[in-house]
Amino acid sequence: MTAPLIEFDTARLRLRQWRESDCTPFAAMAADPQVMEFLLPLPTRADSDASVERARALIAKNGWGFWAVEHKATGEFIGFTGLNVPLATLPFSPCVEIGWRLARHAWGQGFATEAARGALQVGFERLGFDEIVAFTAVGNLRSAAVMERVGMHEDVVGAFDHPLVPEGHPLRRHRLYRLDRAAWAAARGASE
Repeated sequence: MTAPLIEFDTARLRLRQWRESDCTPFAAMAADPQVMEFLLPLPTRADSDASVERARALIAKNGWGFWAVEHKATGEFIGFTGLNVPLATLPFSPCVEIGWRLARHAWGQGFATEAARGALQVGFERLGFDEIVAFTAVGNLRSAAVMERVGMHEDVVGAFDHPLVPEGHPLRRHRLYRLDRAAWAAARGASE
């Protein structure tokens, strides 16, 4: 049985189910060494297409997941943002994570923060999650800054070695961020 499909808009973005036309720009983004600087590995086109299909299938099954992000003014695919249950068993599993990846030309415009805030709202208000986590390689300061801008707090005690990154690799050590529904609601109420 499939859940009702969730898609939503923010001020400038549409978070939606993936389309076939997203595969080529996603593959280009996934082949960009700057975009993939803190991720492993640089995928082949077949790997990239398989990632899109997995994201599409999970959204079709659950109603939510890593949504394709479209710039509303131009209709352009600029990346993905969304919620996911990690495949790997992590020290804080089970959990729901928030994640994003945007094309380099979309950086520095607040899109990641805007999309992440929308995904958090869906996660807490529509899906009723008690907590959403985020994690990234220690050196990924851009993603950590987005996590902080959306109200997440670093769990210093929760830093961990990601089990899918090879031992000895410089990206193995990860920072963990958390946000619970009560803190999200309190921060939202204070900003309104």
